[in-house]
Amino acid sequence: MRNLLIVILVFIGIWWARGALRRFKAQGGLRRKEARPVSAERMLECRHCGLIVPESEGVRAGEDFYCCEAHRSAGRRAG
Repeated sequence: MRNLLIVILVFIGIWWARGALRRFKAQGGLRRKEARPVSAERMLECRHCGLIVPESEGVRAGEDFYCCEAHRSAGRRAG
């Protein structure tokens, strides 16, 4: 009886390991995902406070660049 239980447990272990291996392969295994190259973005200085921020995060008013809408409304810093 004991030997039968051991055989059954071995078969269950093999069945579980095959399923886990199949799921692992379906998810891509150990292959690393290719990293996309990161492109550099221009950094510009706010005309009001002097903070340097990425161009995509700021706002423009003509030729002037500002870090936020509030500083654009306030205009250039005096001095």
